[in-house]
This record gives sequence, C-alpha cells and structure tokens, in this order.
Amino acid sequence: MDEVIWHNGKAYRKGYTTGSCATAAAKVAALMLLRQQIIDNVSIVTPSGATLHLNVERPLISPAQATAAIRKDGGDDVDATDGMLIFARVSLRGDPAIVIDGGAGVGRVTRNGIGLDIGQAAINKTPRQTIEAAVREVIGPGRGADVEIFAPEGEERARKTYNGRLGILGGISIIGTTGIVTPMSEESWKSSLSLELGMKRAEGRERVILVPGNHGERFVREQLGLDPGDVVTMSNFVGYMLKETERLGFRQVLMVGHFGKLIKVAAGIFHTHSHIADGRMETLVAWLALCDAPHELMHRVAACLTTEEAMALINDAGWQRVYPAIARRVAERMTELLRFSPRPPRCDALLFSFDQQVLGSSRPVAELTEAFR
Repeated sequence: MDEVIWHNGKAYRKGYTTGSCATAAAKVAALMLLRQQIIDNVSIVTPSGATLHLNVERPLISPAQATAAIRKDGGDDVDATDGMLIFARVSLRGDPAIVIDGGAGVGRVTRNGIGLDIGQAAINKTPRQTIEAAVREVIGPGRGADVEIFAPEGEERARKTYNGRLGILGGISIIGTTGIVTPMSEESWKSSLSLELGMKRAEGRERVILVPGNHGERFVREQLGLDPGDVVTMSNFVGYMLKETERLGFRQVLMVGHFGKLIKVAAGIFHTHSHIADGRMETLVAWLALCDAPHELMHRVAACLTTEEAMALINDAGWQRVYPAIARRVAERMTELLRFSPRPPRCDALLFSFDQQVLGSSRPVAELTEAFR
C-alpha cells in the first residue's frame, strides 16, 4: 500500500486496523495448525485492496490448535489500540462451518443499535467476513474451524475508547471497513459517534440532544434536569451528526452548547474545529449590528480574542438580546442543512456560558425541555 498521505504539507504514515490484525492472525494460525510448523510472517489483502506483509508474534502450535498474534500499528493516527497484540486461536471442527468468537479483551455487545446482536463479541461485519475468508482460503471448503480472537490488553485499552458508551463491555472492538488506518481522516471517530446515535434510535427514542462534549452533557443534566440518555456527543462534527439524525429518523433535535462553539453554526460552519474555520467575532459583530448595537461596542468586540472576553463587553453594555437572536439563527441553519430531507426533524438550539447559565434559545426553554421530560 502507499505508506503515507500528505496533509497540510506534512507526510503522515498509514497503519492498519484491528480487523486486519485479527484477519492476519487467524490466517497464519490456520496455516500453522495444518502445517504444524512455525511461520514468521503472513500476507493479507485488505478490503480496500491493499496488501499487507505482517510479522507474526507469539506463535504457538499443538496438534489440536494454533495461536498467533499481530501487533496493531495505527500509523500516525491517534489510536487507543496502537501497539497492542491481537491474537487468534484456531482449531478444526467436525463440520464445515467457520465459527468466529471473541475471547479475553474483546468486548461484548450489551445494547442494540450497532449492527451486532446482544451477547455477540464486538467483531464487526467486515472483519468477520475477512477473517472467515482468510481461514477458508487456508483450510478449504470441506473443513470447518473455530476461530477465537482475543487481546490481553483489550479491557484496559477499551477505557480510552467510546465502547462503554456504546454498550460494548469488557474490551476493545475489532473494527475496520477498509483494513487501513488513514491518519487525519477522523472517520473512526465519526463512526463511533454515529453508532451511539443509532443506539438511541434503536431504543425507541425519537428526540435527541446533541452536545459538543462533556460541558454540554453536564449542562443538560444539572441545569436543564433532563435525562442524560437523550444526549449524544457530536464533537466538532455538527453537520455530519445532523445528517445522521435525519437518516435515522429522529423527529426532534435540540443542540445544546457553549456560545463560543455554537456561534460558528450561526455562520453556516458545520465543522467547528478551529483548523477548519472560525469567524466567531465576525458573526458576533454582524448580529450586534442587526440588533442595532453601538459602533463602539462592535469595534471593541471585533478586537477580542475569545468569546468570553466579547461576552463580558456585551453584558456590561446591556446587549444580551443578541444571544437569543443567534440561537434562533443556529436553529435556522440546522433546518437549512436538512432542507432537502423529505421528513426533517424539528431543530432547536440552546446556548450557555462557561458559568453554566442559559444565554439564549431558539424557543422558550420550558417549551424546548418539555418534550424531553
């Protein structure tokens, strides 16, 4: 495979997924079992068509089974599973079936909504297919095999992932749709957030509260007194998560966040990380102008570096009326993004300050929260 991608003029090294590790480990364990000899390296073709040549670690053979491990390499991507060993243990069956399960360190599914049955090992669809195909290639059509995927460090590493929120308990997930980890892609992060959203819908919820992060979740719980079960983190992926709510058929979306984050949405910025776009002060000045604020205040706000600094000036000058206007515009932007949907959800927004006070909302707060009680 091409080993690097370029992003902002810098080369980033690609890696490979836990699914690729599990596939390679299962393939080489099956080969060692049939040949009854140690094998030091193995090659697989990923779902994206890239060929990986991987070193084998901890090989172990007996007449009845063989075990091998592949070390996960996430490349230059931020990855909680980077560097850990993914093992496969293979034994032959008396029938032609290939049965794949998870062992120690591979999580178990405890909630609906992620495409796996409750009680199953958290080995996603694509890795299951590639594992089965790799083992079948080795053992042929007439034999069957039991394949156990395990990861001794998995339970501890999983604490750094979203698995607990997704109802995957006891370890990591074996994932990967392409088999390759692409640095800077953000795809795995977005997929995790989308999975959580899907689980809420699978529970029968038709209303959801999107928040940028922990501050928003705490505000919903402590200040609004609403069920945290209605809350899903969207991080910076505002547009992506809004479109996911529409795809999944939610009827109402309430976006709750700090003013400095959600004001970007009022400007039509649907990826709110600062490396994508900013425009906070320009947007704030524009709305102050629409509210007929004095030119002197607008000039002072334009010179601010943070929204907290700007808010202090606005509050001292008594122009808090700008906050509800911006909240309404955020809700309008949300609705505009989903304007081509045949059944778009009702969209609302609520903005709060760092001291956990409501600044403005697209509708009265009591009206917004009533539907969630």
